[in-house]
Amino acid sequence: MAKILISPGKYVQGAGEMGKLYDYVKGYGKKALILITASGYKRIGQIVESSFEGQDFEILFDYFNGECCKTEINRLIEVMKEKECDFIIGIGGGKILDTSKAVAYHCKTPVIICPTIASTDAPCSALSVIYTDEGVFEEYFFLPANPNLVLMDTDIIAKSPVRLTVSGMGDALATYFEARAAAAKNAANCAGGMATTAAVALAKLCFETLMAEGRKAKIALEAGACTEAVEKVIEANTLLSGIGFESAGLAGAHAIHNGLTVLEECHHMYHGEKVAFGTLTQLVLENIDTEELQDIIDWCIDVDLPVTFQQLGLADVTDEQLMAVAEAACAEGDTLNNMPIIITPEKVVAAMKAADAYGRYSLGL
Repeated sequence: MAKILISPGKYVQGAGEMGKLYDYVKGYGKKALILITASGYKRIGQIVESSFEGQDFEILFDYFNGECCKTEINRLIEVMKEKECDFIIGIGGGKILDTSKAVAYHCKTPVIICPTIASTDAPCSALSVIYTDEGVFEEYFFLPANPNLVLMDTDIIAKSPVRLTVSGMGDALATYFEARAAAAKNAANCAGGMATTAAVALAKLCFETLMAEGRKAKIALEAGACTEAVEKVIEANTLLSGIGFESAGLAGAHAIHNGLTVLEECHHMYHGEKVAFGTLTQLVLENIDTEELQDIIDWCIDVDLPVTFQQLGLADVTDEQLMAVAEAACAEGDTLNNMPIIITPEKVVAAMKAADAYGRYSLGL
């Protein structure tokens, strides 16, 4: 099997870059659909509009309905056709970005991705995670190409709630450990090939950056400061994790996240927060060294990522609920099959219980 690495056509990161949006997209056509939330428009709509003022270019805003589901994707496909838009610009969080990518694929147009938060590694990927209308994970929709452009305005991202960037760190935390597991299994990556040494190196750099800069970045963000540590974490959350997960492979952490989506009690938790707990569960399944596990739990505690059932909203979780999570995580076609060990739902339940116990122990509970 060939080694394959995929990445966005261009990645731009810096302060004030959203104000230059027209300069970056003018080569893709003359009319764009901009997918954004109503609150997002209130926050940065004027910045976007000012970029296009006086230009021979038409923009059409459409408010996102809240879920990356087939209903919303199909609605926007019809809007694109009816309004004869040349391409789509997604501005916002992971579900807006994934929806924009799916719509662009079906409409055979370019897609421009402009995250306003650094909460997931979705922006750079050739992947849309599809949920039901109710928010339950349904499927991974693999796309033939990555976004044409990913534009990260760090001024905007640094002003977003700190919890969102921390969630992105939780998502990125899984990257190296899933890459390591997939490599041990010789599992294919999301691009349908084997991992290159470059992809694995980026995944490892992602982890090293989080460990070195994560605590500092969180403290700086709480002070309203966009420091070099913040810039490095934004890059780790988005570019390093994005290329790393896609071109090095997924394994247990994201499958366990997908399993957790069956429990309504933790629907209020962000993607990366659930992935962080999924990472701890994967590491328990692998029976990693005690010191390594403790270092990662302590880091999660320091940056406020969940390490217990209670922190996930599952204080009263039952064995039956945990088995439902485990069975969903072990579903055929999900990425627990990329683990280099034999996995059963019973083993996943035991690992989740142990991860929760280690978390409680580390918190002194």
